[in-house]
Amino acid sequence: MFLLTIITKIFHSLPEEIAHNLALSGLKFVYSTGLLKILLGKEIKKNQWQNKSSDKWIYKNKLGIAAGLDKDGEYIDCLAALGVGFIEVGTVTPLEQPGNPKPRLFRNRADKSLLNRLGFNNKGVEALVKNLKKRKSTIPIGVSIGKNFDTPNEEAYRDYLFCLEKVYEYSSYIAINISSPNTKDLRELSNNKFLGNLLRIIKDKQNELSESFEYVPIFIKVSPDEELEALEEICKSILDHKIDGIIACNTTIIHNNKNGYGGLSGSPLRYKSNEKLSFIKKIVGDKTSIIASGGVMSSSDYIEKIDAGADLVQIYTGFIFEGPKLIQDILIADSS
Repeated sequence: MFLLTIITKIFHSLPEEIAHNLALSGLKFVYSTGLLKILLGKEIKKNQWQNKSSDKWIYKNKLGIAAGLDKDGEYIDCLAALGVGFIEVGTVTPLEQPGNPKPRLFRNRADKSLLNRLGFNNKGVEALVKNLKKRKSTIPIGVSIGKNFDTPNEEAYRDYLFCLEKVYEYSSYIAINISSPNTKDLRELSNNKFLGNLLRIIKDKQNELSESFEYVPIFIKVSPDEELEALEEICKSILDHKIDGIIACNTTIIHNNKNGYGGLSGSPLRYKSNEKLSFIKKIVGDKTSIIASGGVMSSSDYIEKIDAGADLVQIYTGFIFEGPKLIQDILIADSS
């Protein structure tokens, strides 16, 4: 584990997007050679997430990796070997798209934050499905789906339905990403003009697909920048349409980062995401599940999310900065 930590720090000296790709490729290589198990040392927990019925889930390992790290499902097996309980891949769109112009990912080591304006860069949902089919790990997989950048919001539901149908059979849950700040006007899908109709259409498709396949929960990923009144309306709409869960939260655009616009994650997001998590929990209670994300940089940050009402917790920026050691620290803390 010490060597993995050193390697993680070395990657921080490289340009952000290059470091990201090299780190994942390197992880995949050491996994394929069998060296990863030796480097990790003692296994902490098994990956366990058992579906007992459509409305009752048992979580034995509550720690997961958030969407964005493995957009196309190319690294599922090696990431699973790190000991997390689930992985969310994506966000994927119906058609392949390159995302926004580079540079679009910025690391700030001083405050342990990342600024990204990637813009749903991915190889398309068909490429993801191919990777889901050939994975060897049985770890639960969530799939985050979105719309292509040039699809108008009035037609966005078509993109979500297309992706939903493609990934449903291969997913443990599906996340509807309507809160990324890096696709123009995407967050407007959270307002009253679009949200109710979108949730109704998605729920109808979920019910239809569940007649042919095992029931797959649907989660809505919300923005941490929503005003409380608007967030309450979103939560009530989610409950009214019997959506299975909420992911709280995405990145924030309210910042003064020197690199300009984009979604900020990491330590600066911790307070805001916890504030919204607690508020959401007060509104929904135990009526729907909550996956918490945002600012989990240590085991104490993880416990804070659980204590605030999260059923599951995701990491992303903390993993970028701390590497596999963060996973080990959290699992040790959670088992004590």
